Amino acid sequence: MRSFARGPGWIAFAVFSTLAAVSVWAALTGRLGGNTDAAPPVDRRSAVAEAALPDPVPPAFVPPKPEALSGLDHVSFWSPVRRSIPVRVRANQNAAVIARLSTRTPEGTRNLVLILDRRRDARGTLWVRARFPSERNDAVGWVPRAALGGYGVVSTHLVVDVAKLTATLYRNGKRIFEAQVGVGMSENPTPTGEFYIRNKLTKYANAFYGPVAFGTSARSPTLTDWPAGGFVGIHGTNRPDLLPGRISHGCIRLRNTDILVLERLMPVGTPLTIV
Repeated sequence: MRSFARGPGWIAFAVFSTLAAVSVWAALTGRLGGNTDAAPPVDRRSAVAEAALPDPVPPAFVPPKPEALSGLDHVSFWSPVRRSIPVRVRANQNAAVIARLSTRTPEGTRNLVLILDRRRDARGTLWVRARFPSERNDAVGWVPRAALGGYGVVSTHLVVDVAKLTATLYRNGKRIFEAQVGVGMSENPTPTGEFYIRNKLTKYANAFYGPVAFGTSARSPTLTDWPAGGFVGIHGTNRPDLLPGRISHGCIRLRNTDILVLERLMPVGTPLTIV
């Protein structure tokens, strides 16, 4: 039998064959999942796309952390009267009627009420408790919410002191205005109680009322010098020399310079306390 000599050429051939076999075995085991330590294939297109993306842009606005509302003790709500409606003693369609609201004031402006509370009746109807114009001090009653318009919001409060003859306006509980005033004489006193500013009037062509006037929900039980008849007005005067004093039929008079300042500071719907 013929034999081959095992020289250097044979050794090189053996080494080459062994390396080839190892390579084939590694490829087979990797494809079959036998090599668990092998790195996953690289998606070159994804890597290129990620490298091309710019850095994230920081947001232009970051909403702050929500905080609880505060300072609502000095906020009041008012609403215009959309349709004529009776005012009831309770939030119930069958409750006794104590007044009737109209959509217009005697001065020809839209009527409004001051909102104090709200609740639903057994039928689910929403009612609001409102302060309304009346001869009675602190006159309040219930009306259906649907009879009123949207809410207005104010943070002002006017206090008129008939003893000190002053008018003081507060905003968020802080005094921002004070002036001397004229009030009703003893036979026609300015009524005291809780009321509100119902409208602002600038077109009275009479120097007696000054450059601007406010109508209120307060109504005198005797007489006022207000054109609407019975309602108390806050207005300027052509006799500033009489202030302060008890000089009117129930209305509240300010010097013209003071009423103009008050006009800029006090919106319609502001609560009015007369003490």
